[in-house]
Amino acid sequence: MTGPYPRRRATLAALAAAMTLVASALAGPALEGGAWGEARAASHGGASSLPPVILVLGDSISAAYGLPPGTGWTDLLQERLRERGRAHRVVNASISGDTTAGGRSRLPALLARHKPAIVVIELGGNDGLRGGNLAATRGNLVAMISAARSAGAKVLIVGMKLPPNYGPAYIREFDATYAEVARAQHVPLVPFFFAGFGEDRDWFQPDGIHPTEAAQPRLLDNVWPAIERLLPKR
Repeated sequence: MTGPYPRRRATLAALAAAMTLVASALAGPALEGGAWGEARAASHGGASSLPPVILVLGDSISAAYGLPPGTGWTDLLQERLRERGRAHRVVNASISGDTTAGGRSRLPALLARHKPAIVVIELGGNDGLRGGNLAATRGNLVAMISAARSAGAKVLIVGMKLPPNYGPAYIREFDATYAEVARAQHVPLVPFFFAGFGEDRDWFQPDGIHPTEAAQPRLLDNVWPAIERLLPKR
């Protein structure tokens, strides 16, 4: 993640660790409320009555960390689908602090529960912020793509970038990870979630990492063309 982020690696690592604690604390309730509850209630009418699902598997960026409820880009995605006459229902299974390893472990249950038509994977930023093994990150992304495809879903990967203080070699490897996986697995890629505003601190909360409410439409605009191409032809 570039530009507006704090320049000190220690600060970033500390924040990432803190977000892991948040993830552990929130994992149960976050997944049992909201879209999870709606899916459970709707299931009483039979699986065939449910609209197709777009499952978003992400971290704090897609979990709308620090924002009022209902204002994140996934909420805006639901509104846009409705405006375009699409019946798809967005299930946001994002958790602050999550990593590709966490997403990989959570995905099978999500696939079984929601049977999504499309899976959007927005993970990997926390792997990089912690200086993690990028071979493991690639393996986790490939495993999630394979699991989603085996469940009959189309897949979209949303990429992220790191701040410059992580060193040029690691940054190059991190940047290449998403493109290499997308190319090898033949799945669409949004190269940089913050494209067009990532260098401007005005679009970020005081922590310099999480986009503001005003930035959420820009996040949606960055992913919408790729999502739209995955929707059924009319």
